[in-house]
Amino acid sequence: MADEDPIIETDRDPIEALLAGNRRWAARMERRNPGFFESLRAQQRPKYLWIGCADSRVPANEIIDLPPGEVFVHRNVANLVVHSDINCLGVLDFGLRVLGIRDVIVCGHYGCGGVTAALRPSENRIVDHWIRHIRDIAKFYRPELEAIDSPDERNRRLCELNVAVQVVHVDESPVVQACREAGGTVRVHGWIYDVADGLLRDLTPTVSDIRAYEPA
Repeated sequence: MADEDPIIETDRDPIEALLAGNRRWAARMERRNPGFFESLRAQQRPKYLWIGCADSRVPANEIIDLPPGEVFVHRNVANLVVHSDINCLGVLDFGLRVLGIRDVIVCGHYGCGGVTAALRPSENRIVDHWIRHIRDIAKFYRPELEAIDSPDERNRRLCELNVAVQVVHVDESPVVQACREAGGTVRVHGWIYDVADGLLRDLTPTVSDIRAYEPA
């Protein structure tokens, strides 16, 4: 693009290179939209709350082509919504009650490392305590998953089931229920991203099939 600043390769420290990249980005954003940062400073009014995976290949704003200020983001390993996770629930509460967000998106992705690890024996790592929640999902849907011959397709299906279950967790959370009881409208969406082609798939219509799930 014409207004892109060239990236010059140097022997500088990688962290210094990141800071230099930030300066280029800030200057480019201001050229494209004068006053952009001043408007961001004045208020935060995002339209969407994104609960996604911490995977570096799935940046929320970029894959839906939105600028800073449009998406309130919470990320963790394997995009889990655990009812004992005060961090996630705090983000959900702040997003709905304070920012007035009414569209919550739970976005997973195919090839998720957390899902892959959940299909393997535990290695007694800290992350194994976290992905136990995915192992519970795999256990609950074992007949369906074991009927899939291809390991890759089985992995993809568990990624989808995980998204659907987390949508149910958001939908049934006390925060969302309280918002609805107060007369608010909250829509919860389940999406999955394919790193192989950069496209999102909407799984929301299939979530009704997941309502029978009960956490272990």
